[in-house]
Amino acid sequence: MWLPLIKSDYRQYSLTAILCRIRQNRCESLHAFAQLGKNTLKIKSKLESHLQSLPERLQVPVAHQLDRLFEDSDSVAWLDRAEPELLASICKVWACSEFVSRYCVTHSDVFKDLVESGDLQRAYASGELPAKISHLLQTVDDQPQLNVVIRYARQREMVRIAWRDISGWAQLSETLEDLSQLADTCVALALEKLQHWLEQSFGQPSDSKGRTQQLVVLAMGKLGAHELNFSSDVDLIFAYPHSGQTLNGPKSISNEEFFTRLGRQFITVLDQVTAEGFVFRVDMRLRPFGESGPLVTSFDAFESYYQIHGREWERYAMIKARAITGGEQGERLLQMLRPFIYRRYLDFGTYDALRDMKNRIETEIKRKSMADNVKLGPGGIREVEFVGQAFQLIRGGREPELQQRQILSILAVLGEKQMLPEFVVKELDTGYRFLRTVENRLQQFADQQTHLLPKEEIGKLRLAYAMGFTDWPGFEKALNLHRKRVQNHFQQVFAAPQTEHASTEKHGFSDVWLGILDESHAIAVLQEAGFVDAKQAWDYLRACHDSSAYSALSNQGKQRMDRLMPLLLGAVAQSDRPDQVLKRLLDLVQAIARRTSYLALLVENPMALSQLVKLCAASPWISHHIARQPILLDELLDPRSLYAPPKRDQLEVELRHRMAHIAVDDLEQQMDLLRQFKNANVLRVAAADVFEAVPLMVVSDHLTYIAETVVNKVLELVWQQMVARHGKPTHADADAQHCGFAVIAYGKLGGIELGYGSDLDLVFIYSGDQNGFTDGAKSVANSVFYSRLGQRIIHIFTAITPAGVLYEVDMRLRPSGASGLLVTHVDSFEDYQLNKAWTWEHQALVRARPVAGDSAVGRKFERIRQRVLAQPRDPQTVRREVSEMRERMRKELLPANQTQFDLKQGLGGITDIEFMVQYAVLVYAAEYPELLTYTDNIRILETMMAKGLISQEDGAALIDCYKILRGQIHRLTLQEQATTTADDYYGQIGRKVHHQWRKVMGQVQER
Repeated sequence: MWLPLIKSDYRQYSLTAILCRIRQNRCESLHAFAQLGKNTLKIKSKLESHLQSLPERLQVPVAHQLDRLFEDSDSVAWLDRAEPELLASICKVWACSEFVSRYCVTHSDVFKDLVESGDLQRAYASGELPAKISHLLQTVDDQPQLNVVIRYARQREMVRIAWRDISGWAQLSETLEDLSQLADTCVALALEKLQHWLEQSFGQPSDSKGRTQQLVVLAMGKLGAHELNFSSDVDLIFAYPHSGQTLNGPKSISNEEFFTRLGRQFITVLDQVTAEGFVFRVDMRLRPFGESGPLVTSFDAFESYYQIHGREWERYAMIKARAITGGEQGERLLQMLRPFIYRRYLDFGTYDALRDMKNRIETEIKRKSMADNVKLGPGGIREVEFVGQAFQLIRGGREPELQQRQILSILAVLGEKQMLPEFVVKELDTGYRFLRTVENRLQQFADQQTHLLPKEEIGKLRLAYAMGFTDWPGFEKALNLHRKRVQNHFQQVFAAPQTEHASTEKHGFSDVWLGILDESHAIAVLQEAGFVDAKQAWDYLRACHDSSAYSALSNQGKQRMDRLMPLLLGAVAQSDRPDQVLKRLLDLVQAIARRTSYLALLVENPMALSQLVKLCAASPWISHHIARQPILLDELLDPRSLYAPPKRDQLEVELRHRMAHIAVDDLEQQMDLLRQFKNANVLRVAAADVFEAVPLMVVSDHLTYIAETVVNKVLELVWQQMVARHGKPTHADADAQHCGFAVIAYGKLGGIELGYGSDLDLVFIYSGDQNGFTDGAKSVANSVFYSRLGQRIIHIFTAITPAGVLYEVDMRLRPSGASGLLVTHVDSFEDYQLNKAWTWEHQALVRARPVAGDSAVGRKFERIRQRVLAQPRDPQTVRREVSEMRERMRKELLPANQTQFDLKQGLGGITDIEFMVQYAVLVYAAEYPELLTYTDNIRILETMMAKGLISQEDGAALIDCYKILRGQIHRLTLQEQATTTADDYYGQIGRKVHHQWRKVMGQVQER
């Protein structure tokens, strides 16, 4: 053993080395330790037995950290004064938490303070924690200082909380309360500082009577219930009492703008990861309208939202809402919400909504294989919470005792009122405490938000030891017992009456699908249900039942399919065109059948099935879009977000959140996620489009926002990868602010007129030293770096993955076209445009704009664009060249025997409008530079009208025609029809456009 050797001379040996010697029975004389300081010897002597008491595989990591701590023996002399109980706890705590051990070693001054202050070994008195942090923040006078100090406070207290929890000095209730109070304190004090500083710039936000307003922060979820886990997000909602203006400041702004600025600053202070770490990850998605809603909301708007739009899941979420700030105003807001959360009557109708929520949870668990998730998996923490909150929603209006936030208090009430048997309450209570302790132990190891049980052996050993078990089998047995009990009680509470398929069984759809009925009887059933061509519908069903897609399913898959098809037939029968919709749905189901989790999703989520039928009835394009990417079925679970396409900034937030959990070097996952993000958001646009939830002209805006967001993220990812490999390019260009590279969008993306399935017309330019090299270990010429950068960007866009192609990219508009360099230096680009480009290339430049990359390079491009397009030109020459190009394009793209009107390329089609606009810009931009402000056709036409280059009547007529043609092209695309029509209505539109062509271009062309 090590203890007899303590008195020997072993200064040169580390604890790790000693452990190795012990295990190898090489305990010969260790005379090299004679110079070890007496205090250090004494401390190490005290720690030896505690180190040896750890499981063998956990000893070395702890010994290694102790070695690091003891590198400066003088700096740890104070440990000699520590209480024996504290010294005894060091090895255990450090074995269970790498976060604690690492922080104590790297911040030994904090460790010393925690020990000598006695904070580790005692519970704080009421109000002590807020007072400590408030004292630390007293001298903070700007946001950078606040970032540093509040992170220091957070880390110190998290070490303390973890230490007390792991060592057994704190009960679970104290741990959860301390974590919640730490979050409360950080939120309140940070907000107070930030509002004070913001008021110095804008004055105090006030209502109409001059009364000062405060931001009310609602804590949701576990923080709202004072049940925060160790490394949890904080779910928050921001609201303010009244609209108004700021008073007594240098500049007055609206209360909404003031509190929006305040909210954004506050989120940055808490959420941003700096060198000192972070405070708390902030999640704002529970606010009204979710991520698409405003960051802050007035009380009136808040109340109105929940009265008009509030859904059952939001009632569920609001149960735990608690006002951290705002005092009486915060309580007033919660009182306003109470009627929404707790109905006055026994709301048994809530069972259906809760059962649907439960099914969504189970589907999510199956989809993500979360069996080892102690929060979301079977028998997990959420199931305990769901049991209690179900009773709250159903009975809370009549039972005020149920209007509480903490789940253990709710379980106690359910037992007292005999709503649940006593033994059930006891098992749920015990299971919840056990699972929450496991959750904290998992997160305390590395201060990471995880709920997954470890898969590696040392992780299993560590968790078992942290939970007081000698080995993993013993711990696993106890865990499985608790989870099994929780799962059984959960299923009992939510056992559904067997009425879910009553409507479909009434029609006999199950017998039709399973082939129990003969053909004549089956056709009669379908005909009675509303199918016009019932024989064809029957043929479709038999073909599906006999298909290889169905026969290849497992028994479980066939069971799910057999449950789904009657439900699907019932939903289809209620549509306006059941025959047409049935064929689309059957094709889709066969496409997704092999992934039976999606069949289960549709079976367990009637809302998702209803939305699927609705969308497929409206558009075959949407049907095929979902069939190609079944993961899009997830989007059907929340119709609110399905029909509300996010704005540009919301898309960026969504994508950032989606990408946050993917390793920076996992290109395959990154590419798949980018495609899923794009496909999901295009589906939202299409859904909103077909049901006219967004204005027609906004459709292209949303599609453009999606593409821009993706282009920016792709460039960001590729830039990081290239810099990691080659370093950054050197920039002789002093104006370059970031990467010296810009992505220029042409065509529909450049003109903010993107359609479904549009290619991206892109050009890559860069600035800086053309003869320079990158500054990394694998240095390459700047030109090579940027060329490879461009190649990798195109690869990410066009590579075929399981999620398809991200976007098709067309690079032919770059200088010299397909024969030119993939990436062009900005100086070469300027020379080409001024001296070598054809007129049609200048036409293309009309719709070009920077969409990603270095803003300074983008500004250079804008200057070049304006210089090129503003050159004086001979109108006759331009008119002739533009007209010739238009005719050449028409001949190449239209069949010689075309009889129907082509909305795009036909005489008077949308391309004619685009060419007229481009002609006007080329001819008049020298005199009217305002024509170069925008790249989209409508705003250019509006500028032409404003400058008198076209009459108001003619300009308005062209704008109307353009909108009509674009709208019909969108509709035809969603119906998967060619953009030609025999409808004379559009023929008249074409004749109007052609009439304008003759007036503008001076040519008569016969139809």
